[in-house]
Amino acid sequence: MKEAKEERLGLSIEHETSIWELSQLLNSLISSSYSVRRFPGKWQLIRDKLEQLTSGLCATADVNNFGDNPALSLSLQSLVSTLNNIQVLIDRCSDESCSVGKLLLRSDLDLISSKLDVHIKHLTEICGSGVLIHSQAIVPVRPTAGATLDDMRFYLKDLFLRLRVGDSDIKAQTLVTLHEVLCEDEKYIKIVVLEKADFVSLLINFLEFGDLIIQEEAAGAISLVAEFRSYRGVLVTGGVIAPLLRVLEVGSKVGKGKAAQALSNLTENSDNAWSISAHGGVTVLLKICSNVGSSSDLISSACGVLRNLSRVEEIKRFMIEEGIVSILVKLLGLKEEECQTRAIRFLYEMALEDVSFKQIVINAGVLESLVHLLDPDSPYSLKSREVALSAIEFFYFSSTTSMNILMATAFLDWVLFFLRNGEISIQESAVKAVTHLCKISEEYKKSMGKAGFMPELVRSLEAKSSLVRETAAEALCSLISIQSNRKAFIQDDHNVNQVMRLLDPNEEKSATTKCFLSILMSLTDSNSGRRKIMASGYICRLEKLADSGIVDAKKIIKKLSGNRFRSILNGIWSL
Repeated sequence: MKEAKEERLGLSIEHETSIWELSQLLNSLISSSYSVRRFPGKWQLIRDKLEQLTSGLCATADVNNFGDNPALSLSLQSLVSTLNNIQVLIDRCSDESCSVGKLLLRSDLDLISSKLDVHIKHLTEICGSGVLIHSQAIVPVRPTAGATLDDMRFYLKDLFLRLRVGDSDIKAQTLVTLHEVLCEDEKYIKIVVLEKADFVSLLINFLEFGDLIIQEEAAGAISLVAEFRSYRGVLVTGGVIAPLLRVLEVGSKVGKGKAAQALSNLTENSDNAWSISAHGGVTVLLKICSNVGSSSDLISSACGVLRNLSRVEEIKRFMIEEGIVSILVKLLGLKEEECQTRAIRFLYEMALEDVSFKQIVINAGVLESLVHLLDPDSPYSLKSREVALSAIEFFYFSSTTSMNILMATAFLDWVLFFLRNGEISIQESAVKAVTHLCKISEEYKKSMGKAGFMPELVRSLEAKSSLVRETAAEALCSLISIQSNRKAFIQDDHNVNQVMRLLDPNEEKSATTKCFLSILMSLTDSNSGRRKIMASGYICRLEKLADSGIVDAKKIIKKLSGNRFRSILNGIWSL
């Protein structure tokens, strides 16, 4: 009976259906072996190897003609003989009355295990040699959305088999498919990580594969897994850090980018920072950022990883010693927005609670690069200008010395330009900077008054952005506290008319209304100011606010009522 089965399988091996028959025999042996109670450890080892052979058969299922591949044909015929010997051993080990001694059975099991190792080795070599001609591969249909976990497991099992025994082309194609399914449904990732430990190890091993495409696809799959914090420990425990850093250092352009993204995911919230540092990762990342040959995308990703690592104080200090500040300042000169903004934000974050580092950045001459980013004639993006403006405010508005350095540049000219001509987002940054300057020094208020900021702030009172409107009103209120500015403001009829026109009695409690009333209160200190207010044609707005009990409005009306042009109002409003 056994001989007939062996002959049938051996003689029909050239037909594709024989692969199915052989797979069935393997599965039958695996199932039967579970009933054997003697030598459980050795039978478990044999079952594992039978599973590997099942994997190998998957890669041979698409061969057109075994006659064209004698090595494969002979290997499979030899395998049939070994499998029949295993069936005999199952029968002997299951037969309690068998007279064969334990030592002999143990020896036979060890011999079978060794033979299976040889079969696995031969099959792997044949499949990986490229001699097989693939045409109509038998591939399970990818599960549709809403598929059961069992369907997903079955599909992943097939992919795993192909990754283990397929040649380089099959491995690359399978990794692409794996990446696609991992993107489709998180449950695939969960199965790979939690139920298929060998799958993760295989992906990590592929990072050191000679084929760059396989490296790239493996790095991409690992990056997807690393997006989930709960799975990162499995990757790190599996030894992913060192191979990722090697890909980052010597891999292809695409591979480096995917490795950097994976490291960025792994180091989120400073996770695994010491593991990266222990493998020399900080030095590798700094070299990428300082290398003029690195792509902007890679530099940007490397900056992101370094930023994550810098949250560990000891690693941050090492970066400073290795010249991180000068490296980041040089990145500001690149044309790519992402590199510029990442570098600026990185500097900002490291200096946020570190006064000494903040001074290091200032001493490194970052101001010239930041101000250059604001130059309207430079080719930089709107986003880069916004981030640069915020960085200048953070680094240079904090001390008299740094402010004096800043005011010696074209900074005010560029701020005024963007207030006048910029889009909403840069206008918001510009008007916030103006408001901040007003709080620092009376001299800066005078400088901005002379530079022509007030007409632009008045125009900004009707900006589309509520933030611009409110902040412009606040800045005007502050600038007008300077007498010379107030005088210049009154001289332009449009300024007073605009404030009066925009005074809304229905918004009596808004911050903007409070600023307008404060401005008007300052203007009533002079005869010319009172005359301009009364001549605006919008005095009724003030009267409505006074009627509503707004104290500042009543004070303004009282001041106006003392004027000979408004004596009729005397006594109507009193505090």
